[in-house]
Amino acid sequence: MNLDRTDIALLGLLRKNARLPNKTLAEKAGIAPSTALERIRRLREAGVIEGYHAEFDAVRLGFGIQAMVAVRLTKHSRALVDAFLAHLATRPEVMAHYHVAGADDFLVHILARDADHLRELTLSTFTERDEVAHIETHLIFAFQRNTELPISAADSHHPE
Repeated sequence: MNLDRTDIALLGLLRKNARLPNKTLAEKAGIAPSTALERIRRLREAGVIEGYHAEFDAVRLGFGIQAMVAVRLTKHSRALVDAFLAHLATRPEVMAHYHVAGADDFLVHILARDADHLRELTLSTFTERDEVAHIETHLIFAFQRNTELPISAADSHHPE
């Protein structure tokens, strides 16, 4: 899909705040509300916008520890990767997972209530799994999602 400056502006605004009313989006992008609505519909249908979500405060929900767990599988085969991914999908403490290249096969972002919960999670989610050869747990002291869009209107090669 070819994106123009208006599409990029709308994506940038939604990335910062997906709850902006259509009228506000249109004003900030310098277009009519009907145009904004149509552009956003088109971006969703093309799969450029995959969805919307809410950020939450893990501590206020009772999760005092966040960790990134590096996971190395016993063998990097489709069957083991698929089995591990299926297992991760059953664990609500898993916030995100990344299938990566390098010495490790996965990086997994998890939430835990406390140190005892973290220990139990690392055992039940990782080390008790036959496909897991090695894990390394890194505590996360701070986390912040970047709300900037990695492209700008200047990157657009298509005039409006």
